Amino acid sequence: MNIAISTIAVIGLIFAGASGIPAVLRVWGSWAVVAGAIQLTVALTRRAMGGQWPMIISGTISVLAGILFIANAGVHNPTLTNAIGYAIPGAIFFLISAVRLGHPAKGN
Repeated sequence: MNIAISTIAVIGLIFAGASGIPAVLRVWGSWAVVAGAIQLTVALTRRAMGGQWPMIISGTISVLAGILFIANAGVHNPTLTNAIGYAIPGAIFFLISAVRLGHPAKGN
């Protein structure tokens, strides 16, 4: 599911890039909200797998960041500088989630 949504986002970003920063922020923000909501749903409904706390944190950050990206698209002279502050922690939480999900918590 994430691959499909991310592929759609990449295609959207290609077109949005030609329209300017506000369009890029709207597409990126929409992707972040949808991807974060899916991540939260998986984390909250698959508790037996163990290791959900990084997914819950990452999903929450994605939803909130996505909302902020969309809101920032409407400001005067929007920029993409906040994207790095979203991308780095997101990558770290995805890595932690992958490691934790590969090694379930003791007792599971």
